[in-house]
Amino acid sequence: MSAATGDPRAERTRARLRAALLDECAERPLEEVSVAALVRRASLGRATFYLHYTDLQALAVDACAEVVREAVEALHAWRGTPDPAAPPPALTAFFTGLTPHAPLYRTLLREGGSGPLGDLLHRELRERSRRERELAGAPAPDLIASAVAATFAGVLADWLHGLIDATPEVMTAQVWRLLLALHRTPTA
Repeated sequence: MSAATGDPRAERTRARLRAALLDECAERPLEEVSVAALVRRASLGRATFYLHYTDLQALAVDACAEVVREAVEALHAWRGTPDPAAPPPALTAFFTGLTPHAPLYRTLLREGGSGPLGDLLHRELRERSRRERELAGAPAPDLIASAVAATFAGVLADWLHGLIDATPEVMTAQVWRLLLALHRTPTA
């Protein structure tokens, strides 16, 4: 994005473009969406699009960045001692809320967790996990944070691509136990 952040008009324009993209992708795959159709739906000019985004993929990642923030928050939505049998409700809500835009997420989050959305998810989740482990004085913050981020991004992507057959509720429970096991694994 090239437009200055913090400008309310620019943010409103980006919000219109994000909403238009999500609406377009609800009707067709991202690969079939054109800038012309997108700006028409957003009632904006083509030049305005390019003022804010370099291409459709950059807009798509921005439009899906909220799902990354939701994932990071859902995975850290517990206090006290985590119970392996009781995942945070926010994590269940995260998995059940993916359905409306799952085709777009699959485009940006490839099998195994790579792709532009996977890269963003990995970076943000790794940083949050590392920071929280450091604050708690837990051992090996860099190692465990990398393992948590890679595991979650990979499992999420494979589930979205149909490589893991589970309901959102089952995925929540399995992912929760898996991530807790990573946090509790001795590193020495």
